Amino acid sequence: MDRRLIINNDELIYCSAAALAAQIRVGKLSSKEIVGACLARIEAVNPKINAVVQLDAGRALQQAEELDRLAARGEFKGVLHGVPITIKDSLDTAGIVSTGGTLGRQHYVPGEDAPVVARLRAAGAIVLGKSNTPELTLSAETNNLIYGRSSNPFDLTRSPGGSSGGAAAILACAGSALDLGSDTGGSIRAPAHDCGITGIKPTSGRTPRTGHIIPYGGGVLDSLTQIGPMARFVEDLILSLPIICGPDGRDPSVVPLPVNPADQVDLSSLRIAWYSDNGVVPVCDDIRRVLEQTAQTLSTDKLNLTHRLLPGMKQLVNLFTQLREDADAGLIQRLLKRYGSEAGPELQGYLNDHALAGAERFDPLLMEQIDEAKSQALGFFTDYDAILCPAAKYLARAHDASQQDDYDDWSYLTIHNLLGWPAVTVRAGSSETAGLPVGVQVVCAPWREDIALALAQRIESLMGGFQRPPI
Repeated sequence: MDRRLIINNDELIYCSAAALAAQIRVGKLSSKEIVGACLARIEAVNPKINAVVQLDAGRALQQAEELDRLAARGEFKGVLHGVPITIKDSLDTAGIVSTGGTLGRQHYVPGEDAPVVARLRAAGAIVLGKSNTPELTLSAETNNLIYGRSSNPFDLTRSPGGSSGGAAAILACAGSALDLGSDTGGSIRAPAHDCGITGIKPTSGRTPRTGHIIPYGGGVLDSLTQIGPMARFVEDLILSLPIICGPDGRDPSVVPLPVNPADQVDLSSLRIAWYSDNGVVPVCDDIRRVLEQTAQTLSTDKLNLTHRLLPGMKQLVNLFTQLREDADAGLIQRLLKRYGSEAGPELQGYLNDHALAGAERFDPLLMEQIDEAKSQALGFFTDYDAILCPAAKYLARAHDASQQDDYDDWSYLTIHNLLGWPAVTVRAGSSETAGLPVGVQVVCAPWREDIALALAQRIESLMGGFQRPPI
């Protein structure tokens, strides 16, 4: 059934943002109706998953009424007119407490939106509230000393991942149609995999990081962090990504390059490399099975796939690990000082292990080695247009299980932060026993988000895409 034709209240909250906007535009749905339905859903599920940590319900309903009055006159703010969204708590939102998960900002209320948030509002989106994040976004577990931990709606004993775990959990439960996440080492793509939704880490330099808890100006780590949309359906990434891209006059890394339309990509002409094992750490059986099934299904659909591993994988993983271990502690200390915070237990443990060693060990030649490795890796796209690979080593895991991880465990994700390449996670199946979501990852050359999104959308169509959680 076409999601755009569904208007039953039970189904409304599970519509895509694009479908909701279309129904509002033709008068089949009011913004106040869908905002109210999402707020009711948050009220019902949030005591179980603790995904939404600040609500702005009164203002959201007031804005919905104002937008409905505009719509009645045939006037629309933009392509997201009247659509309810949430925003990861690492991004500033005017008039709403924005903590970044760190105690020094427990009561901080920004006077203005981060540019990416302002752009969504200008397109007509209505911010319902903030989704949970670990302290400074620097953890694979969404937990902090202010709001506590979030849980996975497919199994409450498991984590929704991090650091955009609150966003992924509430999207999976249809308490919101769209969220903005951030990704420094997989923080959009891993939670999308864990919660069965979709999300994109754009090319480094696509979206401004002004107003993010890890802003621009991170020194040698600056290019790792990117802001990107998260949703239940790939069509919503396609709709929202161009809105948030482009220079803001403050983040000096952002490039004024338009996003190519995904619907103009000729999938039949693509040369797709795929692998289910990166040679560094093996994935679990369910992830390998789903990845291989996806590759086989795409081949049956007459797409051109070749089993090929990106060369130099181990070197890329080692370079990312060295960069983070040498430079993370200094960045964390600077951010804590900026926000007037004392590190929580997880960050403090990391600082205890790395602060002195990193300061003594950092080698300026590391950046030259990284640049050379990036140059060599880029040559892969001479022969291929896209890469299909796992989105994680693990399925969603028990709370606190990630505390024993090292950087190798996240190597399916982290190398693309190092390389700066765009990458999308989309659900392609479920585990055979627990019924947990399994995502796959589509990676493309810099600035080719259109290819990544078009291929992810085909995977979504062929492999089933988003499925509702049990709660």
